[in-house]
Formats: sequence, C-alpha cells, structure tokens
Amino acid sequence: MVDVGTTLEMVQASQAGMSAVGAGLAVGLTGVGTGLAEMGIGAAAVGATAENRDMFGLALLFTVIPETIVIFGLVVALLLLF
Repeated sequence: MVDVGTTLEMVQASQAGMSAVGAGLAVGLTGVGTGLAEMGIGAAAVGATAENRDMFGLALLFTVIPETIVIFGLVVALLLLF
C-alpha cells in the first residue's frame, strides 16, 4: 500500500472546503429554483392585475411565496457553515 501522506490538517481543510461547497450549492440551487418559479408566477400576476386591480394583493402574495425557499436555503447554508 502506498502512503499518500494525508495529515490531519489536510483532512480538516478538505472537510471545511466540502462544507463550503455544500453551503454554496444550497443557496445557489434554491436561488435558481426560485427564479424559475417566479418566471411563471410573475407573468400570471401581472396579467391578473392588469385585468382586475383588486387582484394586486393576492398576486403580490403569490409572488412572494417562492422567495421563502431561498430563505430556507440560506438557513441550511448557515447550519452547514457554523
């Protein structure tokens, strides 16, 4: 067997790096998913508001709901880092 010479410091640095990659993926992928969801919801909300001004509050609520997914991704990232 060949000794690669991995030390404790190298293993800890690798674990910290992988944790940072996981945190970045948690925030990045939730942001992409939210953007894709907002694409359809935003167009429908503008159309509904253009037809009936009373729908503005409901349209705004439906537009804001996917944003909570990014907050969940941020919480997961913070849990991974700290």
